[in-house]
Amino acid sequence: MTDFNKILEKAKELEAKVKESQEKIKNIKVEGSSGGGDVKLVLNGDGEMQSLFISDRLFKEDKSLIEDLIIAAHNNAKNNLKSKTSDELSKVTGGFGIPGFKWPL
Repeated sequence: MTDFNKILEKAKELEAKVKESQEKIKNIKVEGSSGGGDVKLVLNGDGEMQSLFISDRLFKEDKSLIEDLIIAAHNNAKNNLKSKTSDELSKVTGGFGIPGFKWPL
């Protein structure tokens, strides 16, 4: 019975650490860019866009190119965010994955 109690204690510790990590993740800010830095944007830990920069030089270009660069910068930021959130969770879980656990990104 003692082993079961130890498992429960460890599970409670892990739960607390995961909650703490989730709070840290909310405060993460990541940047994505495209077009050699002509488009940059920042996402927060919830995946919400916080800022967008488009170089004045791009306004001379075709609208579809600008749209593609914004999408590419967003995808770059999203990948950076996934990497950072995975790193944060690895700290808590000791590197072992939690089956079925996926961030909503």
